[in-house]
Amino acid sequence: MSVASIEQHGGPWTVDDVLALDEDRRYRYELLGESLVMSPAPGLRHQRAAFRLHVALDAAARAAGAPVEVLEAINVILPSGLVVPDIVVADAGATAQDGVSIDAEAVLLVVELVSPGNATMDRRFKPMLYAEAGIPAYWRLESDPAPMLVISELQSGRYIERTTALAGAVTRVAKPFPFEIDPAGLARQ
Repeated sequence: MSVASIEQHGGPWTVDDVLALDEDRRYRYELLGESLVMSPAPGLRHQRAAFRLHVALDAAARAAGAPVEVLEAINVILPSGLVVPDIVVADAGATAQDGVSIDAEAVLLVVELVSPGNATMDRRFKPMLYAEAGIPAYWRLESDPAPMLVISELQSGRYIERTTALAGAVTRVAKPFPFEIDPAGLARQ
């Protein structure tokens, strides 16, 4: 389905409609309720930080022998739609088949990298959707004024901030597997 087809789509959108869209690296397509949300593809700074965080998480998961897979920009099906988190840590069994999406119940952690165009979505709206889906952990990487990783865990149906990893200091977390990070290393060029 092309951009022209998107404009001509009638009625509410479904997960199947979104998954049928042609891959277009200029956009990310998400379904919030019955509404299609198109976001521009992330810029270089965002991609650089996402890649580095992905590599660090993957290395820590492997070192811990955790039965997970770390993925970037994968479709996650929620009870209220479909989202594309920047990074997902999912149960390895749920990613064994070569699909284009995974169900929220297989997700252990989502990470969003906040950029100017998606700040409200990543700070307020998406955490509510992830909590509603029962995803145990939500991390948010802020870039300005300096990199900072806000680490939250699901408790009583909402995310509670457990710690904030600040640039220039190593922060250690235990879940979903032992991991340590200095966010300063994510932003350097």
